[in-house]
Amino acid sequence: MKTYFLTFLWVFLLGILAISETQATHLRAGEITTRRISSTSLTYEVTMTTYHDEIGGRTASDQQDPSYFCFGIGNAVAVPRRSRTIINRATTANTYVATFTYPGPGTYRITCTITNRNENVRNIPSSIQTSFQLQTTIVVNAALGLNSTPVLLNPPLDSARIGQKWCHNPAAFDADGDSLAYRLYVPSGRIADEQGNCTLRNVAGYSDPTLIGVNRINEAGTGPATLTVNAITGDVCWDAPAEQGQYNIAFIVEEWRDGVKIGEIIRDMQIIVTPSTNRRPAIVVPPDLCIEAGTLIQQAITATDPDNNRLELSAYGGPFNVGPDGTTPINIISPEYATFAPKTAQNSPATGTFRWQTSCAHVRAEPYDVVFRVIDLPRTAGQTQLATLESFRIKIYAPQPQNLTARPAADAAGRAILLNWAAYSCAAQLPDNTRMAIYRKIGCEDTPFDPCSDPGQLEANGYVRVDTVGINQTSYTDNNNNQGLQRGVQYSYRIIVLLPRPNNGQSVISQQVCVNLPQQVPLITHVTVDSTFDTRGVITVRWTRPPGINPNDGTGPFQYRLFRATGLTGTDFTQIAAINTTLQSTVADTVFIDRGINTVANAYRYRIEFYYTDPGTGQLQRLDATDNASSVRLTATPGVRRVQLTWQANVPWSNDNKQHRVYRSKTGPNGPFNLVAVVPVTTANTYAYLDQGADTFAGDGVQPVMMSVDSSYCYRVETVGQYAAPLTTILLNNFSQGVCASPIDTTRPCPPQLAVDTLNCSTLTPTSFCNQTTFANNLTWQNPTTGDCDRNVVKYRIYYSPCEGQDLVLIDSVSAPQLTYRHQNLTSFAGCYEVRAVSRSGRESAASNRVCKDNCPYLMMPNVFTPNGDGRNDIFQPAQCPRFIESAELTVVNRWGVKVYQSSDLSLQWNGKNNQGKDVPGGVYLYQVTVKYKRLNCAAPAEIVKGWVELLRESGAN
Repeated sequence: MKTYFLTFLWVFLLGILAISETQATHLRAGEITTRRISSTSLTYEVTMTTYHDEIGGRTASDQQDPSYFCFGIGNAVAVPRRSRTIINRATTANTYVATFTYPGPGTYRITCTITNRNENVRNIPSSIQTSFQLQTTIVVNAALGLNSTPVLLNPPLDSARIGQKWCHNPAAFDADGDSLAYRLYVPSGRIADEQGNCTLRNVAGYSDPTLIGVNRINEAGTGPATLTVNAITGDVCWDAPAEQGQYNIAFIVEEWRDGVKIGEIIRDMQIIVTPSTNRRPAIVVPPDLCIEAGTLIQQAITATDPDNNRLELSAYGGPFNVGPDGTTPINIISPEYATFAPKTAQNSPATGTFRWQTSCAHVRAEPYDVVFRVIDLPRTAGQTQLATLESFRIKIYAPQPQNLTARPAADAAGRAILLNWAAYSCAAQLPDNTRMAIYRKIGCEDTPFDPCSDPGQLEANGYVRVDTVGINQTSYTDNNNNQGLQRGVQYSYRIIVLLPRPNNGQSVISQQVCVNLPQQVPLITHVTVDSTFDTRGVITVRWTRPPGINPNDGTGPFQYRLFRATGLTGTDFTQIAAINTTLQSTVADTVFIDRGINTVANAYRYRIEFYYTDPGTGQLQRLDATDNASSVRLTATPGVRRVQLTWQANVPWSNDNKQHRVYRSKTGPNGPFNLVAVVPVTTANTYAYLDQGADTFAGDGVQPVMMSVDSSYCYRVETVGQYAAPLTTILLNNFSQGVCASPIDTTRPCPPQLAVDTLNCSTLTPTSFCNQTTFANNLTWQNPTTGDCDRNVVKYRIYYSPCEGQDLVLIDSVSAPQLTYRHQNLTSFAGCYEVRAVSRSGRESAASNRVCKDNCPYLMMPNVFTPNGDGRNDIFQPAQCPRFIESAELTVVNRWGVKVYQSSDLSLQWNGKNNQGKDVPGGVYLYQVTVKYKRLNCAAPAEIVKGWVELLRESGAN
């Protein structure tokens, strides 16, 4: 993307700006960068760079020493100026460097406050009284290593012209290879701020510069003026200024690693806008490059000027290894460094040459950004100098590993592959912890890979990373993490160099090498379901004889041992058969019929171990084992007038890129079946077929059906597979179990009509439910005889809540045609009920009518009691049986209103003693019972029952 810059004519600036040197700092821009300088402590070097106006504010620039840093912990620290570098005759860069050790990990904000900004900043009210504040945020963590923030290599020195698009790019470079992102930010500062203030605040009253002026339109005249930043490239553009003057903007450079933000820098800068009639120059740069390390880059950069002004070319970026002044080395990359010449003024057209001899030390994941700039030198005095900037990116990858070979290896299991490759050409120039990664996949398709594409191409094409080894290693034995590789399978291998941080680059992916493991043990070829039953299911298992074994070599007799596990991925293998063999082809010893298993509920997985006879001991010895192979598992999911079939198998051969067969029956899961479809299958994710009743295979007769909700349809699937190796190119056909399903209708069952047995409180006696602790409600319901609904009801679901107004929850279900339910073991009758019908297809009806039932509470207290210990009427307590009391409190007072007794016991008993255990005198007492009943309205308040009771004692009782 091309961006344009304008360089201000400083003589003209002096004529339009009147700025007090005694009050203003004349800061044009600035930022703070950091780098960790110790591997044993959390010590950082912190550098602030500020750009000063040397024409209008040299005195203020002279006096800016020291500056005060806040490190995010503790008080501000005075930091003396380390250097003052002349950028050009109008600008200097002041640097302030401090060292600080953090006490522990964390996120810290480093700030610096400089007292005054320039006077007359158009978009900052009272700018001369407002401070200039910078901040950089870093994540301090030892795990990040000697991390540094990015450095900004392009100084912010260009000015803008009215009506013309202005752009700036900081030419940020991160030596650690971290990713960078950019966003706009409101400048920071406060009125009357003192140096040393550590609190960052946005400028009060700050205005977007695009809102200032009358004709606020973009350069093309197609819309309003804009201020934007490209989040990826960092191009900050104002399209376009409407009025002359000075303006301040700010933006943030974010630093990201592995998806986590680990820091950010604020650059605050000033833009000087002037009128001008000069036309800007044009510059042509090469297209973006993606090259192999060691390539010499030599590119011509050309520029022309429409007014035939003289031109001056310059360049910025990480490959030059110099700071913003264009001369000071900063040690951010390894030599050789890039060069650009000449930088002197030339007649138009002007030409410069970018030259960079790359090496393996320059390999990195992030591209290098190089910014080229051309500025014109107007022949007419008083004209603003115009500049154009354009950048291009250079991606450098490491050379391809060479001479990869593969052959079977003799490990303990005999199922390994030995890889060898040539010593890597760049090993000496790469970090010691650079790794060579080994990738493997089944199959040998020769896929082309682009070294300039994003990482992850190997994984996207089916390769898995086996391991990584040191960059100086030249061999590797792959035994699948000690599990052994599959025999009879063709493998493809590739290797690639992976660089560590800070570069994180990689090499070209090697050429593939393909290899087959010799087949010395059997291969399972069939695990097919013959019949589907829960207790007498049958699966037939077949396998090949081991082709690499000579039956006459003196190691016989031999033995196959068959093991079985439950499930597609089961690991609970148990031996189910041992078959002795001499490996003679006339004997049918490579088949086993597994009977008496539950093929309705389970898939099964099989493994065969092959044993030979040790000539020395005469004992059977295990040679090897086949890879595990499962039966095909079919699932049928009912749909609306359709059945969705999906199937899967966990086998060592591939069932992909074949035509699988779907069979249907209306008789049962064991047929007879009719072939209704041949399904092309590309990957395991497409093992599926949607049956809507069609029969697309005419070979055995066409038998389409109308998918009915009243019918059950049964299916089995025949998969077709093949091993990858040429030795076993036979097609492998295996059947799934049979499975049945019924389509569903679009309608639901009708909601039932519910009734609950009633409770008539007026007919109850004081002894009703006396001493009863559990209760039951009887529910009955009927199905409506009319209405457009599904009549195939298979069960009813009962929903209940003990309180009205609450959501009902499912408590039970009963199978149709039962139309009653007894809800037992309740603590009271109170509760609400609904019933919902469920169809054979699993659809639930709307709720029935809601029926609620309440309790009949009862409480009666007596008027007299005689606590004389004779066992009769000694206790004041409820008469007969109180009903459905949830909580209660009894309070007794004498006739003068003095409380003598209080208790929250549900029994509501009083023995004539006060709460201290002493007898109270005989006489009349008043009582109050505060009682909360168990009611349908669970939120009902407690009720108050009041009365009097006479306590009778013998004369002299206390």
